Order: sequence, then structure tokens, then C-alpha cells
Amino acid sequence: MHAVNYVLVMGMTMILLGIRLQAQEGLPAPPAAKKVPKTTQIHGETLVDNYFWMREKSNPEVIDYLKAENAYTDAMTQSTKGFQDRLYKEMLARIKETDVDVPYKQDGYIYYTRTEQGKQYPIFCRKRGNSKAPEEITLDLNEMAKGQEFFSLGAYTVSNDGNLLAYSTDTTGFRQYVLHIKDLRTGRVLPDTAERATSVAWANDNRTIFYTQEDAVTKRSNKFFRHVLGAPIHEALFEEKDELYDIGAGRTRSKGFILLVSYSKTTSEVQYIAADRPNDSLKVFLPRQKDHEYYIDHIKDLFYIRTNDQGKNFRLVTASVDDPRKKNWKEIVGHRKDVKLEDIDCFSDHYIVLERENGIPRILVADLGRGQSHYIEFPEPVYLAFPGQNAEFETPAYRINYQSFVTPRSVYDYDVKTRKRKLLKQQPVLGGYAPGLYQSERIHATASDGTKIPISIVYKKELIRDGMRPMLLAGYGSYGFSNDVSF
Repeated sequence: MHAVNYVLVMGMTMILLGIRLQAQEGLPAPPAAKKVPKTTQIHGETLVDNYFWMREKSNPEVIDYLKAENAYTDAMTQSTKGFQDRLYKEMLARIKETDVDVPYKQDGYIYYTRTEQGKQYPIFCRKRGNSKAPEEITLDLNEMAKGQEFFSLGAYTVSNDGNLLAYSTDTTGFRQYVLHIKDLRTGRVLPDTAERATSVAWANDNRTIFYTQEDAVTKRSNKFFRHVLGAPIHEALFEEKDELYDIGAGRTRSKGFILLVSYSKTTSEVQYIAADRPNDSLKVFLPRQKDHEYYIDHIKDLFYIRTNDQGKNFRLVTASVDDPRKKNWKEIVGHRKDVKLEDIDCFSDHYIVLERENGIPRILVADLGRGQSHYIEFPEPVYLAFPGQNAEFETPAYRINYQSFVTPRSVYDYDVKTRKRKLLKQQPVLGGYAPGLYQSERIHATASDGTKIPISIVYKKELIRDGMRPMLLAGYGSYGFSNDVSF
């Protein structure tokens, strides 16, 4: 308590000192927002919000107040402008501005993004067949952002034949995306558009798209549409009426099915349409049941289902595409108390299980042909590893993103057959960096109830462990999320 009181006293002292300095130097007073009480009754409680009026983003009073806040900030930080500029230049000097991301293969093309020095946004490109082919620019976000106060790209998905690109853009800053279709053969943007689109998927006919749409007031994704290019109708196939649920749509990597997932924080439900039969009606995979979460993927004649029906850490089961009722489910990875099954990735000859144990990610490869499985090994005790862009269904290569406290962001292709890893790119650290000078490790602290709390640490190898060295400690422990390490 003495330390807390000291901090409070010092804090008040600094505030008073700031006020005196302000009076002495003629600095501006901070703007004072007006108070307009708004009362809300909820769960028997009365809540008063004096600043509810600030939610009206287009209200001139709100805009004027924000301008006053910005002007006050500029005035109070004017003396640091030179230092800010030096910091910015130092940060920029460590970033490789002209760069190319690692390409990925999809339907006979290789896709990639690249950046150019001095430009704010990436340029989306592709080449047909191989890296020596002529470059096609599919989207130049720098050109698209001209004249806009804000610009963001959302969806980016190409039809099977490679001719049409479905993409969405937000120019409002409110995550309000408009869906567009671009003919990549001509560069023409088609008149087919959809407002407030949140996800999109192509059917296999290269002319039918499915998309979800958010509510204009709540921003909850709640409607699912089917649209045939050139047709005047956007057919509403489903509306999620329960306010606890959002929806999202996508297509399986196998190109077998369009999936529509309704999900709350604790429950989910999947509906599906065969991607080869886009005019079919939606089918419910398994009706929603309170506190049951499940998600599906597809290989050949089987659905792969990640389900928490037997425990919060999930298990993996399969079911026939012809009759996927729960009575036909067959378990292939059981529920484990200390290992969470976070996701699965399905391919033609294998599937990948993404797990987490003691906060550390693990990747399991299951070879369907050989009936064998193995874990991918990583060289450091604490790290972050997660899937990269894996667009192809029939491939032995699994793209992995990897980094740690010591290792910069790296992209690998892992051959699931030979178990060999190929480094495709490691983010350069300009200005000099020697990873060999540093060490990371995982230790545990015991909480008062006996729980072992994992702690990841990084330090210079020359560290003297005498208990007298300062450190920066950050922690998190909510919602089942781990606090992953990063470079």
C-alpha cells in the first residue's frame, strides 16, 4: 500500500506541476466536453452516460470537439516535434519499404503482394504459371485510395477459372465494406455490387457468388445472399434472427462446399450447399444446441468435424457426406484435458491439426495414405507458429508462418511427406541485428492455488542472474486466449 500511495502522491504532484507550468507558460487549457446525461435502465441498475452524444459521428459538435482535442494535443507536444521526427525516421530506417511477400499458388497462377518505397499501400499481383511470366496487377491499392480520407481492403478471392476477382473496400473507416467484382481479363469493374458485405465465396460455376451482409445499425452479420453475375436479383437465402449470433460464409479448400456458419460465443451451427450445385437450398449440418460448438471441413467423401460435445478442448470426428448425422460420427482425435484442438486444415491426402499445450502452439500432420501422424518440430522453446496462405488442396507443401522473441517473422514450406522445411523468406531487420546474442526460454511460476503459470522470457546471453536486473513483464489471461510471443 505504501508503494501505491507513493505513486498517487507523485501523480498528483505532477498534475499540479503541469497546471502551474501551464499557467506560467501560457499553454492552452484542455477542451472540456459538455455533459448531456443519458439514462439507461438495465438489470435493475440505472446507468448514466454524460457523453453518449459523442456517438453521433456526423454531429458538427462532435467533429468540432475532436478538432479541439487534436489542436490541444498538437500544442502540448509541440516541443517534441523534432524528437518525434527522429523516432519516425529511425523506425522507418529499420523497415524494408520496397519488398515482395512470398508468392502462393492457386489454380495455375502464383499470387503475391509487393510494396514500393514511399507508398502507403500494397500492390496485389499475379503471374500465370511461374515466376518468369509477365506480371499482372490485380489491384493497386495506392491508386484506389487516391482522393479518399480512408481506405481498406477486405475480401480478396478469385474465381476458379482465374477470370474474376471478388473484393471489398471500405472508405468510411467504420469497417463498412462494399463488394465489387473485377474482370481480370479486361480490368473492368462489373456493375454487380453489394453494400456492407462481410464475407464472400465463389461457386464452382465461376458466375455465382455467395456473401454475408451486416445490419446497418448493429453491424452484426446476419443475412446471407446468392447472386448470379449480371442478374438483377440478390437472393436472400437466410437471415439470422437471434441477436446473439453472427454469420460468416466461405468455401472449403476442396471446393466441395459453400459453408455458412452461425456462431455465438458458446454455440455454433453450420449450413452448407454443394459448390457444384449453387442453386440448391441450404442444408443444416447439425441443428444448434446450447453450448455446443462445431465446425466442419471436407476431404473426398468425408466431413471432418471439430466439436466440443465431449469437452471444452474439442475433439475431431468424421462423418459421411451422404449421411453426416451425429450417430454416424467416428472419432479420430479424442478430447484431451491439457491440449486444446484449435483448428484443422484439410488437404487431399492429409489433414493438419492445430493444437495448443501449455500455451505453446503445436502442429500435427496426419498422412491419410500411410495412416501415420507426426508433429512438426520447431527449434526454440517458445515461439509462434500458424498457417500461412495454403490455397491449394492437392499439395504436399504446408505453408507456415513462424517467429519468436529472437527470430524475425519467417515463412516456411513444410513437406508433409519428407518432413523437410524450406525457408522462403525471413523479414530483414535493417540497421543491424545479431540473433546469436539473445536467448529465450519458458519458465513457470506457481500461483497461490497451485496453478503453474507459464512465463516466456528473452534476454541477452550475457545476463547475470543475480535477481537484481530490471525487466518488463506483460501478462494476459482472459477468454482462453494465450499471450503469444512475437519478434
